[in-house]
Amino acid sequence: MNTLRTAMLLAAMTALFMGVGYLIGGSGGMAIALLIAAGTNLFSYWNADKMVLSMNRAVEVDEKNAPEYYAIVQGLAKRAGLPMPKTYLIDNPQPNAFATGRNPENAAVAASTGLLQRLSHEEVAAVMAHELAHVQHRDTLTMTIVATLAGAISMLGNFAFFLGGSRENNNPFGFVGVLVAMLVAPFAAMIVQMAVSRTREYEADRRGAEICGNPLWLASALNKIARGAEQIPNEDAERNPAMAHLFIINPLHGERMDNLFSTHPSTENRIAALQEMARAMGGASPAARREAPARTAADETPAGPWGKPAGPAPEAEPTPPKPNPWGRNPTGPRNVRSKGPWS
Repeated sequence: MNTLRTAMLLAAMTALFMGVGYLIGGSGGMAIALLIAAGTNLFSYWNADKMVLSMNRAVEVDEKNAPEYYAIVQGLAKRAGLPMPKTYLIDNPQPNAFATGRNPENAAVAASTGLLQRLSHEEVAAVMAHELAHVQHRDTLTMTIVATLAGAISMLGNFAFFLGGSRENNNPFGFVGVLVAMLVAPFAAMIVQMAVSRTREYEADRRGAEICGNPLWLASALNKIARGAEQIPNEDAERNPAMAHLFIINPLHGERMDNLFSTHPSTENRIAALQEMARAMGGASPAARREAPARTAADETPAGPWGKPAGPAPEAEPTPPKPNPWGRNPTGPRNVRSKGPWS
């Protein structure tokens, strides 16, 4: 089903790309747009993940230079039954994270230094579990290609005025067609991004909570990340807004999450869904909890990925996790040393 959805989405994006080409240059422009779209799709399949990581200046880390962060991802991947993804660190003070890659065997997850600095051990685990859920659901290919195509469509719309509108281009709509391409193309690309992201975030939240073992860890993490994104700008994301939907929380500074024009669902709605999930898990039968980790006692929430109980299950609002148990702040990829980013 995911393969079919991806194929349909790529077809829709390609049709949109061709439509913009037709508005700019008529049948000739549509043919050129088709060639560009085909090339972009092919290039994106193999290289979009590398582009996204490069745009965010992500640096790959391992068990030698980031042992604690790497161990979290490794433990969660094993718990989810996934191959170990490549693990990246982004030198950015805004707390955020994303996943990319064409399939689980070629996946990558990335977290910012701000995320590791501001969130507790449990919250970091919940965020990375969410990203691994995207990998498991094979959302990463679709979301990464959409980011690339949306950026290309927006760029084509921005250059429409300079590329079309003359008689030599055989544009049947003249300047009106160019104007429509300039205004509609970026907006249409944004609508497609919304359709991709908003429906998949809830599923990734649900599965991520199952992987990490406690929905309230993710609820608390989302609250912290949302507040951090409002206060701390992400300059790399601001320069490349087409990739905003890849992140767990919209990284664009000052972006207001309403119910109509946002790349992500409302953070409050996501937190409410996770709280409801925590209550349901607390009262579920063993058969219903087959996907969730085992509980050590009737009044405890599911065990975490390290086999330790997560403590009493709150009835409503999540209890803020303890402060970062590492007690050290990441130095960032530019200063990664042998003891890891928190040394």
